[in-house]
Amino acid sequence: MGQENTEYEESETARMKRHQKLQELSREHHGALKLAQQAKRAAMSGDQTQMETTASACITAFYSELDPHFLVEENTLLPLLLASGEDKLVERVQNDHRELRRLSVLLQHPEDRTLLGFAELLIAHVRFEERELFVVLEACFDRAGV
Repeated sequence: MGQENTEYEESETARMKRHQKLQELSREHHGALKLAQQAKRAAMSGDQTQMETTASACITAFYSELDPHFLVEENTLLPLLLASGEDKLVERVQNDHRELRRLSVLLQHPEDRTLLGFAELLIAHVRFEERELFVVLEACFDRAGV
C-alpha cells in the first residue's frame, strides 16, 4: 500500500498545473519524494548497510539538490509570502527547512529513526508545499499580475 500511495503522490505532483514560476520547484518535488521513499524503506528494513548507503545518498542529494531548492524558496518565495501577510506559512517552511538541515547532518552517522524522521518530514514538507504553500503563492502571483 505504501508503494501505491507514493506512486499516487508522485503522479499527483506531476499532474498538477503550476504557475510558470513554480513549475521547476514542483518538478524537483518529484525527486524529493522518490528519495524520501527510498530513505523510508531503508530505515524500516533494519539493514545497517542499506541504511548507510541510503543515508549517504540522502546527504549527497541534500547538498546538491534539496538545500539549493530551499535557498530558492527562502530568497524568492518567502519574502513574497511575508509581504502578503502569510507569516504562519513562512514559519512552517522555515521550521521544516531548519529541521531537514539538522537531520541531514545527523545522517552522517545514520540510525533508523534519524533516516525515518528525515524521510517522513521530507514527504510531509513536499505535500505541504504542493497542497498549501504553492496554492497561496499562485493566488499571490495572480493578485500581483505576475
